[in-house]
Amino acid sequence: MLAGAQWRDFQVAAAHEGLTSMQAKLLGQLVRPLPMRELAALLGCDASNVTGIVDRLEAQGLARREPDPRDRRVKRVIATPEGQETVRRVRAEMHALHRALDVLDPAERAALYALVEKMRPALDG
Repeated sequence: MLAGAQWRDFQVAAAHEGLTSMQAKLLGQLVRPLPMRELAALLGCDASNVTGIVDRLEAQGLARREPDPRDRRVKRVIATPEGQETVRRVRAEMHALHRALDVLDPAERAALYALVEKMRPALDG
């Protein structure tokens, strides 16, 4: 349930940057140039889906394709400087949302988690 809430927070943070969650997830993987097939494996989707996601990221200037220097038939995806900054902003928003819990003392956090657990059946169903 908390993972679901975190995923929804991620979707909101991505949307604030004009991205779908899959676009933001792919962009976040680009800490180094990655082949399209490797991105598909990391995202758990078909390579043809990655092509469409990368097309949209390229159109926004957030990523670019380049041939692999060892095998020019293989295309690698690289985050542009603007793409790297966009990922940083998404992560910063996620951290801000999580830091909101820091204002609660231990007893308040325990009470909150107890309330969330009580709400779990309604959220899961």
